[in-house]
Amino acid sequence: MTIASTPPAARAAAPALAPIFLLAAALAGCAGPALDARHREQGRRFEATAPPASAGAATPAVADRGDATFGALARLEREPLVREVLRRNPSLEAARQAWKATLERYPQETSLDDPRLGVAVAPRSFGSSAVKGGERVDLAQRLPFPGKLALRGESALALAEAAEGEFERERQRLAEATSLLFDDYYLAARAIEINAAHSALLEELLGAATARYAAGEASQQDPLAAEVELAHAMHDAHVLETARRLAVARIDALLHRPPDAGLPPPPDALAVPQGAAPDAAALAERALRERPDLRAAEARVRAEESAVALARREFLPDVTLVGGYDAFWQEQELRPSVGVELELPIRLARRRGALGEAQARRAQAASELAALEDAVRLEVTSGVDRVEEAHHVLRVIEDRTLPASRDRAAAARAGYETGRNDFDAVIEAQRTLRDAELDRERALADLSRRQAELSRASGVLPVQP
Repeated sequence: MTIASTPPAARAAAPALAPIFLLAAALAGCAGPALDARHREQGRRFEATAPPASAGAATPAVADRGDATFGALARLEREPLVREVLRRNPSLEAARQAWKATLERYPQETSLDDPRLGVAVAPRSFGSSAVKGGERVDLAQRLPFPGKLALRGESALALAEAAEGEFERERQRLAEATSLLFDDYYLAARAIEINAAHSALLEELLGAATARYAAGEASQQDPLAAEVELAHAMHDAHVLETARRLAVARIDALLHRPPDAGLPPPPDALAVPQGAAPDAAALAERALRERPDLRAAEARVRAEESAVALARREFLPDVTLVGGYDAFWQEQELRPSVGVELELPIRLARRRGALGEAQARRAQAASELAALEDAVRLEVTSGVDRVEEAHHVLRVIEDRTLPASRDRAAAARAGYETGRNDFDAVIEAQRTLRDAELDRERALADLSRRQAELSRASGVLPVQP
C-alpha cells in the first residue's frame, strides 16, 4: 500500500501510534541477553552433533548394505562398529530432533504477543453533507508483567537442556547395546569354532572306536556312544549358528541396514581389560557429575522451579498499551489518543490452582532426581562388583579349569588306547574340555559386557567412537 492510497485516518494516526511500536520493540527482547546467549550456545552444541551428510540415519529409508564400510574389513572391531552405529542409527537422530524441537520453544516463549490492529468506519458518514467521514484506527500491544518472559525463557532453556541430556543418554544406550551385541557376535563365532573342533575330534574317535569294534577289541557301545555325542554336537552347531545369525541381524538393525547385509568375522580373541580394580566411590561421584540422565533430571527440576516462579507472577497484572486515532471527533485535538488496559487478576482460585500444580510438579521432579541419584549409586556399586566377579571367574577358568580339562582329556584318551579305561571316560573328558573352552569364551565376553555396563553406569561411552 502506498502512502497516497493510505486512508486519511491511518495516515493521521501514524504519529500517535508510533510510540506504541517503539515501546513494544524495546520490550521485545526483555527476556535478557544472558538467556539469549545461553540459547545460542545450546544451538551451537546442537549443530556440533549433526551426523555426516552421508549418514544413513538422516533418511527414513533403510540404508544401503554398507559394503563400502564393512566389505573391505578382514575383521570386525568394536570401536569402528560403535562409531558406525552412532552415525547411522535413526533413534539417535530422533532424540536429536526432539532436542531441536525444545530449542525452538525458546523464541516462542520469550516473544511478545502480536499487536492488535482495529479499524472502524461510519458508513453513513461517507458522502454526507452534514458530517465529515467517520473513521477510527486502534493499535494495542500486550506487555507481560516484568520478569514473566525471562521466567518462560528460563523454563524453555532448562527443558532444552533436559532434551540434550536425553540425547546423550540415547547415545550412551546405543553404544552400550552395540558393545554387548559385539560380544554376543564374538561368542557365537568362537562357540561355533570350538564345537566344530569338538565334532572333528568326535569323528576321529568314532573311526577309532569302530575299528576297534571290528577287530573285536571293543564293544558296540563305543561307536554308538561316539555317534550319540556327535549327534548332540550337530544339534549344538545348528543352535549356535542361529545365535550367530540373530546377533548379526540385531547389529544390522542398529546399523539401519537390512538383516541380511552381512558382517566381517569377529576378532580371534577379546582383549582382557587390565589395570587396577575400579574404585566404586570415585566412579559413583563421577556418575553423579556426568550421567546425562541425571543432568536431564536436574534440568527438569530447574524448569519446574521457573514454572513455580512464573505461577507466582501470574498474580500480578499484565498491561496492554493502546493507541488510536478517532476521526469521529470533529475536533482535531481530540482525535489522537493513548491509553493503558490493566488486567485485573481477580480469579484467584485459578491462579492458586496453577501455583499448587507447579509446586507439586517441582516436588515430583526433585523426588525423581533423588531417586535417580540413589539408583545411579546402586548401579555403579553393583557394576563394580560384577566386573570383579567376572575377572575372578575368568582367572579360575584359565588357571585351573581349562588346564585340568585338557590334561584329563589327554589322559582319558591315552588310557583308552592302552585299555586302562573305557570309551565313556574319553567321551566325558572330551565333553568337559569343550565345556571348559566354551566357558572361557563366555567368561571373556561376560567380562567385556560387565565393563561396558559399568562404563555406561559411570556416565561415559563403553568405547570412544
